[in-house]
Amino acid sequence: MDQLPFAHGGPPLTATLRSVPEDFIVDEVQGICPDGDGDHAWLLVRKRGANTEWLARELARFAGVAPVDVGFAGLKDRDAVTTQVYTLHLPGRAHPDWSAFPHDNVQVIEHHHHRRKLKRGALIGNRFRLILRNVQGDRDDAERCLQAIAARGVPNYFGEQRFGLGGANIERAQAMFAGKRVDRQARSMLLSAVRSHLFNCVLAERVRAQSWDQALAGEIWSLSGSRSWFGPEAHTDTLEQRLRSGDIHPSGPLWGRGALPTAAQALALETEVLQPYTALKHGLEKAGLEQDRRALRLQPQDLRWHWRQDEVLQLEFQLPPGTYATVVMRELTG
Repeated sequence: MDQLPFAHGGPPLTATLRSVPEDFIVDEVQGICPDGDGDHAWLLVRKRGANTEWLARELARFAGVAPVDVGFAGLKDRDAVTTQVYTLHLPGRAHPDWSAFPHDNVQVIEHHHHRRKLKRGALIGNRFRLILRNVQGDRDDAERCLQAIAARGVPNYFGEQRFGLGGANIERAQAMFAGKRVDRQARSMLLSAVRSHLFNCVLAERVRAQSWDQALAGEIWSLSGSRSWFGPEAHTDTLEQRLRSGDIHPSGPLWGRGALPTAAQALALETEVLQPYTALKHGLEKAGLEQDRRALRLQPQDLRWHWRQDEVLQLEFQLPPGTYATVVMRELTG
């Protein structure tokens, strides 16, 4: 991540994030309400300093079901206070006393009956409240940077969480492609890391060329708030207005089998950037992944900030699923 270019001139501040978990608060924005009946338990849970998958296993153990019977929409940061929904399949069984759940750092806020398992990605987004401490730097420069982020967004890099400690997941993926056996969960994680790395390489070049939020000839467009994409097509005033309004974004490749869908200038750039990564591309293709796309631009919604003290800055914003608050903060604090 240290080698990826910045979009707004480099971070104007240094600061400490996550001095305590309460400095990093994440609330899941759900698009699904509990049904009120059915064979699943629907739980709204607040956790402090707890991993999403660890809690899924603990809920399964407490309810006496298999971990596969637990559903959740997305992974949340461990070093944080987070609120999210879980479902547990309890066919024909009484629900346990959730108030007796034996972990002090976990609170079941609501519980209801529900008809179906919660699927990954089944959320509108995540709302963040972050507190930066020990802030150093020029406030006027910080204000300009925050205004630029609010107006233009930030490059939609995959965050360092995707790549493991020291970026080791890429090396582990290379070993897997060379024949080393890994379990199913590790395989999925390593394939995602490789795809993310190749996407970041393309996005980094678009940032250097200052085209990460601009149209190139032959562009494939990503629809905001959706995994759908379309193009290429002739650039028109209508497309330009949709780009400026945030309805669509330029996109980059999530590598897999098949030809890149871009054309002209966009295709030439992606082909050149990814030319050195033949082995990684082949590994993804052999694993059966298909070409897909991801938006190059991330626009935080309802971005607000204020200084609580001279060296304490609070920020609030909402992001869509699959994006990272850390890449927003990176533009401000590095």
